[in-house]
Order: sequence, then C-alpha cells, then structure tokens
Amino acid sequence: MFRLGRQARVAAKRVYRKKSPFVYKSYSKKAKHRWVARRRRREKHFRLRGLIAVLISAFFLAGLFWSIVSKGYTAFVKTQILLPVEFAADILDPQGIAEAALLAKGDYARILRDSLQEVFPEVTSRGQMRELQALVSREAPHKLRNRVLEDPSIIGTAQDIWLPVSSDVDIVFKSRLYQLPEKRGRISEEQAAWITELAAQGRLRLIFNTTFFKSGDSREPEQAGVSGAIVGSFFTILVCIALAFPLGVATAMYLEEFAPQNWFTDLIEININNLAAVPSIIFGLLGLSVYLNFFDLPRSSSLVGGLVLALLVLPVIVIATRNAIRAVPKSIRFAAAALGATPTQVAFHHTFIYALPGIMTGVILSIARALGETAPLLMIGMVAFVADIPGSLTDPATTLPVQVFLWANSPETGFVEKTAAAIMVLLAFLVLVNALAIYVRRRFEIQW
Repeated sequence: MFRLGRQARVAAKRVYRKKSPFVYKSYSKKAKHRWVARRRRREKHFRLRGLIAVLISAFFLAGLFWSIVSKGYTAFVKTQILLPVEFAADILDPQGIAEAALLAKGDYARILRDSLQEVFPEVTSRGQMRELQALVSREAPHKLRNRVLEDPSIIGTAQDIWLPVSSDVDIVFKSRLYQLPEKRGRISEEQAAWITELAAQGRLRLIFNTTFFKSGDSREPEQAGVSGAIVGSFFTILVCIALAFPLGVATAMYLEEFAPQNWFTDLIEININNLAAVPSIIFGLLGLSVYLNFFDLPRSSSLVGGLVLALLVLPVIVIATRNAIRAVPKSIRFAAAALGATPTQVAFHHTFIYALPGIMTGVILSIARALGETAPLLMIGMVAFVADIPGSLTDPATTLPVQVFLWANSPETGFVEKTAAAIMVLLAFLVLVNALAIYVRRRFEIQW
C-alpha cells in the first residue's frame, strides 16, 4: 500500500486543520486557562441574568398579590351598630292578633328611625334625619322584621340589637378614615361626627362577614356575597366534567390505540390541535348560536355554561390524555398481548391504568382553566344580575370570574373591596385545584 512521505503527511495535516472546522486546535497552557475562565465567566453572567429575571417576575407577582390582598381583606369583616330598638305594639301589631302576614307588613323603617333618634335626640330636621338614616344599611328593617317573625313575643319590649351599617360607613370605620376629612368619600362632616361619637360609646364593632359567603349578589355592597357565584361555578364545572371527561378520554384512547393511520385520523388530529388554540370567546359564540338559538336551552344557566366550557376544554383533555398514553412503554402492551389479552383488554386493563395519573392531571388542570374563564360565559348571558342562589342546573346563575367582572364595573365604592375579595376566593380555588393536580401526579405517577 502506498504511503506518503513525512513531508507529505505534515502538509496534509496542515491543509486538513485549516479547512476542517471540527479539528481541535492545540492551545498553549496559558491560552487554555484564559479560554476556561472566559467560559466560566459567561456561564456565571448567564445565571445571574436568569436570577434577575426570576426576581423581577417575583417582584411584579408579589405586587399584584399585595394590591389584591390590601384592597380585599377588609371585605371579610363588616361593621355593625348597636341600637336600642323598641318593638312598639301599636306600630307592629295594633290589632293584637300576632299573625305572621300582618307582622311582615309592619312599619319597621319607623321603628329604626325612632331608635336612631333615641341615640341622637338633637337631630330634628328632615335633612339631618335623612343623613342619620344613611348610616344604617337598607337591610336593617328586614333584619328587624325577621327577628319579629322568628319570635313574636318580643313585640312590646325594648332590646339592644346589632344591625349592619351602610357601605360608606363600613369603609370609613374599618379604615379609620372618618377622622380624615380629605379621605371620607361620601361621608359628610356631620356623619363623621356621629360615627366618632358612636365609636366612643362602643356602639360600633367589627365582626366576621358571614354575609359575604352566605348571600348572593345585591345592588347594595354591604349585602352582596359570593354564595350564588360559588354554587353557579360548581354546577357549571359539574356539567363540564360530566361531558368533557368521558368524551375526551374516549377520543384519545381511540386515536392512540385503535384508529388506523390514514388521512382521516391525521385530519382529526390537526383539527384537535387547532381547536386547542382557538380563542375562548369563539366557543361562546358557538354556544350562543347552537345551544341558545337552535336548541332553545335556558339562557344564563349553568347547563349552557357547562356545555360551552366542555367544548373549550375538550381538545386540551384529548391532547393531555394522548400524551399520557404515549408515555406508557410499549413493553406493557407487548407483555399483555403475549399473555393472551385482546386489544381492548390491553388498552383498558393495562395502558389506561398506567396512564391514569397523567390523564387525571390533565383533566384537573383543564378544570382549573374552565373555572377561570369569563369570555365564553359573557356571550351566553351569564353576565346578568342574579340575586338568588341557583338551586338547579337550569336556574339563572353566574360564576366567580363573571361576578368579579360585574363588581369591577359597579360605580359604588363598596364594590372595590368586594371585587378584590372575590378575586382572592377565586385564586384560592385555583390554587386548591392545582395543588390537587400536583398531589395526584406525585402520588400515583409511575417512574419508568
């Protein structure tokens, strides 16, 4: 075999080193140290930039949470006023028969007005009396009526009763703003003096706001609550899960385990991937045209909301389920088939069982997405004012995100803290759902 001479070999090596980019060049020891130091310095700078980006993101996230919590935590307490109430028999039950129908029609506003005038006897003019009555919530006469209907024996007696104050008084008392003239809002100077006097007498107190969690929406901020929105969200998500979970999992199982590889299944996969990226408001328009206009289902109901959200999360569930099924090793299928299992038994008795943790994680995260959606629900009328708590799937209802949207657009100052508090409740539900997804994955995940 022909062999090159020494000079020819040296020349060939020089040409190869000059033209080939993959030849490792020989460096001196000092040059190697400089190169290693420069590489380490670049890596250190890259890590520092990444840390700075994380800190900036954490700063803005903390600022967002602080803004929400600082405005909303006061909604979890409410202010009450202690008034000496005299349940006069000549006003509430002049006939002395104590029938519930007649007691319900009593002049409880007059009873309340007399109680306020007993605390402030110097108030005589009509204008001052109007401002004095504005300290108490419009719900107060209803509270007195309910007290009488529950126990008619209190008619003719005098009792000290804690009653809710108006939203403006509630805000300035909780924040101690009634002592600052420039921050009193709609509270007048005379009302601020009355609040100061009531606070000095111990007739104002703060208690936990159970109304916020027990009542539905209201035009009055001090009476509004999230109970109706929570129940509506529960019914909506229930319908969404009942429809999207079996359809999504069955579709993924068929496409991954049984469907032949042809142009039709490829078309289905492309459409599923495209639907996962469609804006959510498009699904709202679809629900408006199909469920409401064509099928004539009840507007603003949890049933229609759940059907629309099911269409929204169905592609996401299909994709998550297919990824979980693909993660199961082929050896599981081969072993089951070798033992005589049919393709259906292999799919449902083995593949589905091992993929179930990943499937459940995808489904739970899809539910979290559906729980936070607003745009598709606005298109089907769930933005309507609903004061009553829904009792069935067909009753008018709203959800927590839509309730936040409604309160954010309300002009009353009292709805500012209600909006922030509703956001806190919604975030708490989302954190719980995501924590459940993490727990399911870590608890049941199989490491291959």
